[in-house]
Amino acid sequence: MMVTFVTIFIFIFLSLPLTCFCIRSFPIIGDQTYPPEDHFLAFSESPEYRNGAQCTNKTIHIAITLDSEYLRGSIAGINSVLRHASCPENTFFHLITAEFDSTTPRELTRTIRNTFPSLSFKAYVFREHTVMNLISSSVRVALENPLNYARNYLGEILDPDVERVIYLDSDVVLVDDVQKLWSIELRNNRVIGAPEYCHANFTKYFTDRFWADPVLSRVFGSKNPCYFNTGVMVMDMARWRGGNYRRRIENWMELQRKQRIYELGSLPPFLLVFAGNIEPIDHRWNQHGLGGDNVKGSCRSLHPGPVSLLHWSGKGKPWVRLDEHRPCPLDYLWQPYDLHMSKSQYQSLDS
Repeated sequence: MMVTFVTIFIFIFLSLPLTCFCIRSFPIIGDQTYPPEDHFLAFSESPEYRNGAQCTNKTIHIAITLDSEYLRGSIAGINSVLRHASCPENTFFHLITAEFDSTTPRELTRTIRNTFPSLSFKAYVFREHTVMNLISSSVRVALENPLNYARNYLGEILDPDVERVIYLDSDVVLVDDVQKLWSIELRNNRVIGAPEYCHANFTKYFTDRFWADPVLSRVFGSKNPCYFNTGVMVMDMARWRGGNYRRRIENWMELQRKQRIYELGSLPPFLLVFAGNIEPIDHRWNQHGLGGDNVKGSCRSLHPGPVSLLHWSGKGKPWVRLDEHRPCPLDYLWQPYDLHMSKSQYQSLDS
């Protein structure tokens, strides 16, 4: 029954017209060519999306990481934001690259410029040594990537005049207007907004040692902490900087290195600082877990309710499963935003 529902959902989704303000109606390769051994950097050029008549000059700031392993996901995410935005020219992307990535920040930035010639963006280099000594081992090696922790340092990375930002992981696609997410109010001086999942077993995100220590577990006090996923957050950067939240997160990471109070990577420190005190956003803005669990990466179904953002958190990534011809049903919802050219496609253009 579930497979039938998913199949029908995918068919309807792919049949719907996508919001598009296009000048180009067909993809073309950018103005740079790549040697065959670098075909993974070759992406079709995105259509050029233009604002509608109703748009003002308000800028929407979006931060996303950019590295060689998840480049394809990041580009699909950017493409999805632009495709569904009512005012795509108002989006400004802050692209955070890794200092020691196998693909240099310059090459990654060049790829973005070739793929999105009209994109407004700024690239930053995250100094990985900033966090290397704070990272502890996790249940999955990928979660130990220093770039996962770049969101902790957005207050320092982004220019001081950026007072609000949407942070997105590199394995998400939007199927709704990002303006709706941007316009969410962070009430009661809250620093971040994200979908909460209070039905989840919150205790499992920390070790027995943590819960057995009355001083440590007291951090939640009278709060009602719920799990939230840090892959989609609306962040008030002025309040973040003013509250020195980067240092608060680092304090927990330092303790983790000594006492092992959690098993996952960059998520638990955020929970320790913010759980029970975030602006709850509708679940439609983070249909997470589509990559499966952190060990097997098995296929997952959608959560009940409407969908504005799909998130392949977990071990399995849609571009990997599609390339290996073993996709999960929901991976086909990611595919329309993929601009990557296969080696054969690249070679046919180069011949």
